[in-house]
Amino acid sequence: MRVFCIIILLVLFPAAVLGVDTRPEIIRVAVFKGAESFSLEGNGILLMDGDGQPLRLDTPIHVKRVRDGISVNNRTVGRLKATAPAFLLINGKGYRGVLEILPADKGLLVVDELPLEDYLVGLINCEISSQWPIEAVKAQAVIARSYAIYQKAARKGALYHLESSVMDQVYAGSDIEDSRAARGVKETAGQVLTHDGAVIQAFYHSSCGGHTEAAENVWGSVVPYLPGVDCKYCLAAPSVKWEQTISLKKLESLLKNAGYQAAGLREIKTGRHNRSGRLQDVAVISAKGRLTIGAANFRKAIGYSTIKSTNFDIRSSADGITFAGVGYGHGVGLCQWGAKQRAGDGFDYREILSYYYPGTRLVKITAD
Repeated sequence: MRVFCIIILLVLFPAAVLGVDTRPEIIRVAVFKGAESFSLEGNGILLMDGDGQPLRLDTPIHVKRVRDGISVNNRTVGRLKATAPAFLLINGKGYRGVLEILPADKGLLVVDELPLEDYLVGLINCEISSQWPIEAVKAQAVIARSYAIYQKAARKGALYHLESSVMDQVYAGSDIEDSRAARGVKETAGQVLTHDGAVIQAFYHSSCGGHTEAAENVWGSVVPYLPGVDCKYCLAAPSVKWEQTISLKKLESLLKNAGYQAAGLREIKTGRHNRSGRLQDVAVISAKGRLTIGAANFRKAIGYSTIKSTNFDIRSSADGITFAGVGYGHGVGLCQWGAKQRAGDGFDYREILSYYYPGTRLVKITAD
């Protein structure tokens, strides 16, 4: 899971209230956004239109965005719900639960509504590898569950609770479920991290590069359980060191597309550093003059997979500008590669969680 600048709005939402119920927690995840059409299949598939009336159609089912709503095998409906005893296939990819398909401003919106624990089993191999030490898998299950419950409360009343991308947590359906992912979820069933009696917004990232980041350095708001901690455990991770060279022309285009005045770009320089060693801002020098851009916003403009963290140096060359850094992600909360190493060193998931989220408690809850 990786979270960016818009998340500050969610940090200010009230946290989820703990409760007890016998029903499974249900989560709604946006799995497709903007698709103009797709095929839908499933054994024993049941389809209903927006009025709850069943649709009897032959498979495969062709779903398409049209002016008046959704075309389903050339029949127009306002919205569509689909379910099947095992799972449904969208363009051959499997999903559990109920799929709700709605017309959006651009294309179609597909929301997967399913039990939280099923969602977590499908998530594990998107965020880490289930073949990592089982204590790291269990730690991932707890933080993903905590984050999902927090977001469900924060987005109460919205069409969905979570994106299926790095904007929230990466989720790709049922195809990459396996027994170790299921074990990690089952052995931590219902467990979440809390602070002052409320479920936390359990941020996490791939690798920190030596020290996790304090929340206020990324989003400007102090979060007591996200102060930043020393972490040398990820330094042997394959992706911890990175380097990218980008031409001035390409950088200028990316910055202009992000709304910055960068015409005639000449140079980019490092700016101030914060206490964790990460860049606080960068200086962009162009024909328009000198512009200071926050490092997190600069990373967003150039691309999160290109500038992998805000812990980087800059040097100029004939080929353009080279960015060389360490770590991958915003750096806040649990370091996934660090958790893997700590699990390999013999720490259990409770110890791992308490290290990266100081002051939190591990609590077992059910649906609210």
